[in-house]
Amino acid sequence: MKPEQRARKWIEKKAKKGVRSYPVGTIAFYGPDDSRATKVAAAILPYQDSEVTELRRRFGETGDLRKDDKIFAEIAAFLWEQDVHSVVMVDGILGCPHEEGTDYPEGGVCPKCPYWAGRDRWTGKLKAY
Repeated sequence: MKPEQRARKWIEKKAKKGVRSYPVGTIAFYGPDDSRATKVAAAILPYQDSEVTELRRRFGETGDLRKDDKIFAEIAAFLWEQDVHSVVMVDGILGCPHEEGTDYPEGGVCPKCPYWAGRDRWTGKLKAY
């Protein structure tokens, strides 16, 4: 098994166990729609109810970052460096990769990702108004 594949397996195994102790590494994927992740964010929560102390983001223009073993190797190295005890990772895509207030106005809708307009980022379903 290649080192990159071992990294993915380690992350998935840790995530399957759930939060057991701190620090916790979190991994979230974002994309222009619900089928392709173009951004991944990995963060460290040192203890319960704390703010994020470390954050790493990676971007990809083509392909799906969820299928990229090299990205998982980078994330695993970051998590090992931070000596995490638990990992939390969401299977799906948590919304648009652009940042509200930075890439488009606060409270607005991302003009580059119309798919997410009016959708719940956790379920991907259109919100009922």
